[in-house]
Formats: sequence, structure tokens, C-alpha cells
Amino acid sequence: MAITSNVSSFLQVVKQGVRPNMFQVDISFPDTVDANTQLVSYMCKSAVLPAANIGVIEVPFRGRTVKIAGDRTFGETWSTTFMNDTDFMIRNAMERWSNGINDLAEGTGVIAPADYQTDLTVEHLDRDDTILKTYIFRSAWPTTIGAIELTNEAADAIETFEVTWRYQHFEASGVNF
Repeated sequence: MAITSNVSSFLQVVKQGVRPNMFQVDISFPDTVDANTQLVSYMCKSAVLPAANIGVIEVPFRGRTVKIAGDRTFGETWSTTFMNDTDFMIRNAMERWSNGINDLAEGTGVIAPADYQTDLTVEHLDRDDTILKTYIFRSAWPTTIGAIELTNEAADAIETFEVTWRYQHFEASGVNF
């Protein structure tokens, strides 16, 4: 079958294309953290869809190395960037969550994973807010709450900070559910 190379054919295949700025993030905070979950979706400036990694097992055979599929690894972290509001609502919630895991002053914290791990969701949207793809990060918690740079040179910007998450595994719509 011949492939035609005209613009109309191309546009029929590509349609509108998926836009990287159409997404929403849902963070279910642990019960110990009081937070406005709807605000999270509005204030999340960026998120990353996860990479999928399957390891390689190299097996020597008669002077050559045969490669076969190994185990799936979830060594990657998940990163989000949030805009800071004047109430520091999201930042305070993240700091309370982190403090519950390991208290700043006492060095104590919750022990049971169920008390600090939760599921996080990122949904990739179409231009009409139809959900195109969903990723659920299972049993996640924040490992890093990034610094906020204070500077006189940023008069026309909103503060942002990154949060890096660790998770046990992720599930993807169209694959797992």
C-alpha cells in the first residue's frame, strides 16, 4: 500500500495531536495531612509521564552474548512542579507529609507504610478534557521537596518548587485497567 504524502492525509492520521500542557494531577494525601486536593490539580505546573524499563539478562553462549528480557524495574522517581500560592497550602501540606515520615526536630515518624504511602494519579487530557491516558503511581510518598529560590531578579514570575516522589510501581490505562 502506497503512502501518500499530502497534508490532508497527514492531518487525518495525526488529528489534533496530543498536547503536553493538557494534564491533571491528583494527589490523595494521607489521613494525617489536611490538604486541599482540588488545589493540587490547579497548581501543578508540570509532571512527567513515567518511563518503562525492562532489564536485560546477558547469557554467554559459545563465544557470544545472548540477550533475553529480565525483570521490570521501577527505579525511576516521579517529578512534579507546583506553583506556590500566598497561603503556601501545597508546600505546607508536603512539608507536613514529610514531617510525619521523619519529624524535623525529633527524628521520629510513622512506621507503617499505609500511614505515609498513597496513590498518585496523572491524567493526560485531550483539548475537550477527555482523559486520553491515566497513570496511577501506587504506594507513593514524597522524597524531596525542592527549594524555592528567592531573588530580586524574578519580579515577573510565580514561585515554583519541585516534589520528587518514590513509588512501588505504576499502572497505566490501556495496559493494566
